[in-house]
Amino acid sequence: MNPPRFHTPIPLAAGARVALPPAAARHAARALRLAAGDALTLFDGKGGEYACRVHSRDREAVVAEVLAWRGVERESPLGLTLAQALQAGEKMDLTVQKAVELGVGRIAPVVTRRGVVRLEGERAKKRAAHWRAVAVSACEQCGRNRVPEIADPEDLRDWLGRLPAGGRPTRLLLDPSASVALAALPAPEAGAAVELLVGAEGGLAPEEIELARAAGFTAVRIGPRVLRTETAGLAALAAIQCLWGDFGDAPGGGLNHV
Repeated sequence: MNPPRFHTPIPLAAGARVALPPAAARHAARALRLAAGDALTLFDGKGGEYACRVHSRDREAVVAEVLAWRGVERESPLGLTLAQALQAGEKMDLTVQKAVELGVGRIAPVVTRRGVVRLEGERAKKRAAHWRAVAVSACEQCGRNRVPEIADPEDLRDWLGRLPAGGRPTRLLLDPSASVALAALPAPEAGAAVELLVGAEGGLAPEEIELARAAGFTAVRIGPRVLRTETAGLAALAAIQCLWGDFGDAPGGGLNHV
């Protein structure tokens, strides 16, 4: 069984002793019941990870001794961005969690015309901070050592208007009525960016699709069935990883799961 992993956003170095952040310490002490000498892994989100062991603990605090750095990376070879229309309830949490597990490097929550959720000002910033915590937890679980960026929510038109003109990313928007299947597209160049736009429960409005097309997005379908917003983006990300990414490149072949 692999040692438990914790994100520790402070400088780490072999030989140092570091206190785990309060939430991580409570989980390590109370839920996992780690004791002095037990192994654990720490990562700061900037790449690589550190083999550690528990130096001391009580009910509220855990101090780890850093043993050695390991240059381990589990990032997708694709620079994946998911632009996801805001979803109701806990659907957005699920999307963020699973998108991180699927290798996304950036998530841009966007407000669309047909979406039922509206976030502005301080409320939007608080939700973004919550989603960043969800992303950190997903990295701890799935083994990633670089925490994806979660942007503050913004209007889809503003997001599309800020996309850089330079570079040649593969830009895709999901549309069940599209004439082009995802599997029919040519593979992007090695190391190229892939940006995926997913609408809300009612899909993207026609004018939003036209704006996206003008920004270089290609409408694609991923099958004959109409998927819910919380299913569509994740299914497309998995398909993209299978077609162009690293899902077939794991040791032993096939997909990894826990």
